[in-house]
Amino acid sequence: MRNGLRLFTLCALFASTALVAAAVHAQTKTGTTIGQFMLVEPSARVSAMGNAGVTTFQEVQSGYYNPGALGHMDHSDVQVTRSTWLAGITYNYAAAALRFGASNTLLLSVTALNSGEIEVRTVDQPLGTGERYSVSDIAFGLGYARRITDRFSAGARVSYLQETIWHSSLSAFAFDFGVLYELPFRAYLGASLSNFGTRGAYDGRDLAIRYDLDPNRFGDNSNVPAAIETENWPLPVLFRVGIGYPVLLNANNQVHFVVDAFQPSDNTESISMGAEWTFMELFSARAGYQNLFQEDSEGGLAAGAGLNVDISSYTARIDYSWSAYGRLEHVQRFTVGFSF
Repeated sequence: MRNGLRLFTLCALFASTALVAAAVHAQTKTGTTIGQFMLVEPSARVSAMGNAGVTTFQEVQSGYYNPGALGHMDHSDVQVTRSTWLAGITYNYAAAALRFGASNTLLLSVTALNSGEIEVRTVDQPLGTGERYSVSDIAFGLGYARRITDRFSAGARVSYLQETIWHSSLSAFAFDFGVLYELPFRAYLGASLSNFGTRGAYDGRDLAIRYDLDPNRFGDNSNVPAAIETENWPLPVLFRVGIGYPVLLNANNQVHFVVDAFQPSDNTESISMGAEWTFMELFSARAGYQNLFQEDSEGGLAAGAGLNVDISSYTARIDYSWSAYGRLEHVQRFTVGFSF
C-alpha cells in the first residue's frame, strides 16, 4: 500500500511539474491548440456530475478521464455516447474495456465529431457561393491498465487523431497517463495527464495558391504554383487531479461525491464537482457544477440520471445528462452500454 501511494504521489508531482513548466513558457493560451474535440467529455454519467471523473472506474468511459482507473474494474464493459454538441455539431464516442487475467484491462476507443455541411461565404459573396464544406474530426485510441496492488492501479492510452476542414487536414498522436489510489477509508485519489503528444500542421489542396514572385516585373511567370505553409500547433494538454468519496447510507442507498481540479495548457485553472445518489443499484440521480473559477467560462450546472438493469449475466445501462453552457445554451448526452 505504501509503495502504491508513493508511486501515485510521484506521478502526480511529475505531471503537475510538467504542466506548470509549460504554462510558464507559454505566451498565449486560449485558441493556440489543435485537437479541441479531444476535450469533449463523453460520459453522460460523469458529465452529469460536472465532468469530475478522474476517480470514477465503474464504466469503460472512465478511461477517457483517467486510463489508470480502468485497472480497478472487475468486469469487461462496452459503451456508446451520442451527443448534439454546441452549435448543432454531432459528437459520438464508443469504447470497449476488455478484462483479461486477474488485473489487466485493454481499452479501445473511437471518437468522431462532424459539423455537417456549412455554406462557403466570402467578402464578395456573403450570402454564399453555392459551395458547401464540413469539418470532421476522428480519433482512435488504444490503452492498457493494470491493478498493481489491491489499492493502486495505473494505465496509459495512445490515440491517433485527424482533423479535416474541407480538403485540408492534419494528424497527430496523443498520449494519456493516469493513476488511481484507494485510501484506507474508501476514498479515492486520482490523477491523469491527457493529450501529451505531437504537434500538427494543416496540409491539403485548399492551401494551394498561384503566386507572382515579383509583381513589379513584367514578362516573367506571374502564375507560379505554390502552397501556404501553416504553423505546427500543440495539442491541448490537460492535467487532472481529484478525489472521490462514496458514502453508504444503508443497504439500498449510496451517495458518491467527486471533486476534480484542472490545469490545462491552453486555459486557466478550474474546479468541477458533483454528486450521485444511487438507489438499490438500479436508479441514479446526479448533479454537479463544472469549470468553477475558470476565466470567461460558459460552463455551469449539470444534471442527469441513469438506469441499470441486470439481464442474466449482463448489466445493461442507460445514462442521460444535461449541461448548461451559458450563452451557448446547453448540451445533452445519451450513453448506453453493457458490462459482462
